[in-house]
Amino acid sequence: MSIESYYHRPAMLSRLREGPLGCYMDLFAEQLKCEGHCQQGAWRNLRVVSDFSHWLARRHLDVGDISEQTVGAYQSFRRRYRCPAIFDRPALDRLLRTLRDLGACPPRPITASDFAGQIEEEFIHHLLQDRGLAKVSVVRHLPVVRMFLQERRIACVRDINKLTGKDILDFVEHHVHDHTPRSAQLMCWTLRSFARFMRYRDYVTSDLAAAVPSIRRWKLASLPSYLLPDQIQSVLLEASKRGTSVGRRDYAILLLLARLGLRANEIVSLDLGDIDWSAGTLLVHGKGRRCAELPLPADVGVALANYLERGRPHSRSRRVFVRHLAPHRGFASSSAVFYIARSALDRVGINAVATRGAHLFRHSLATQLLRSGASLTQIGQLLRHESPDTTRIYAKVDIDALRALGLPWPGGVR
Repeated sequence: MSIESYYHRPAMLSRLREGPLGCYMDLFAEQLKCEGHCQQGAWRNLRVVSDFSHWLARRHLDVGDISEQTVGAYQSFRRRYRCPAIFDRPALDRLLRTLRDLGACPPRPITASDFAGQIEEEFIHHLLQDRGLAKVSVVRHLPVVRMFLQERRIACVRDINKLTGKDILDFVEHHVHDHTPRSAQLMCWTLRSFARFMRYRDYVTSDLAAAVPSIRRWKLASLPSYLLPDQIQSVLLEASKRGTSVGRRDYAILLLLARLGLRANEIVSLDLGDIDWSAGTLLVHGKGRRCAELPLPADVGVALANYLERGRPHSRSRRVFVRHLAPHRGFASSSAVFYIARSALDRVGINAVATRGAHLFRHSLATQLLRSGASLTQIGQLLRHESPDTTRIYAKVDIDALRALGLPWPGGVR
């Protein structure tokens, strides 16, 4: 793939190959093709990079001089003397990544203002390499750590050395009521892990993990939200437009949620090799790096085949579900599946439930199986629960069985 695939006029081809970046234009065009950019999107990217190359030549700069500061200076020039567009910065960032992958320009330097980003990168490496966490789990830690470093204004080693238990406690008290008690527990879990990391790397000498409070949350205190079978059917039939590529993808995701009770992160991590079409099975990568082979229902298999044949964009990614817009790669996190499920519920008008997301379909499947006569052990095996205590919460929704256990009110009902 070269720029001749997008432009044919000799004058335009000659202009694109001028300047310090001229010899990299074909590689950049190949990168755009691999990411799945359309013709007009590739034109925009190539024109911005070409103008950037001419700007570098007028200032006698080479490829080795390109950095974030150089890109920022060019953007200031473009805002003053050109017609800037919203796609300018993404195109330049994409170029910068391509050049650094080739080793043509120096890597991004770590400055004082980037110290918080350096700490974040070290923490990610610690969780992946030292703690052995999966990437899906690591992503959940990052928003809390990023917010903590920003609010504490961590800009150098001295700032992080000055952290005390009061700083952590103030942060928890400020954000504990932002979301649900479960989210508050996860926030404290992240802070505790980050405090241990700082002591492990000798950023702090005191045990700040001991200052992180515990959030009280009673087990089995709430009822699981669920949908009735006719509501599930209405979501599947009316929520997704199966005549479009996005509709085929969303319909397949909703079927995996409703028929197999998969978690959002399990759908995100599905690879093409996990589907055994001949045996009719699906390999699911669950929590704790545990894998389970589940039978593939006929309607789910048809929906997946329809998406893969007629809806999935061409991509080098091995993920089953990829972004519809370029770059065509797998979802970054389980939030994408959450928003697909929530949008489907919104389009049907289902809002009278406490939990409105991907996990609602998992609760609905368990409730439907229980009312159909399945035992809690069978439900726990299907949902791949590690502990039977996790499945016990669904016993609360079997009202008819619980009514037989209830004692009569003393003196009778008045």
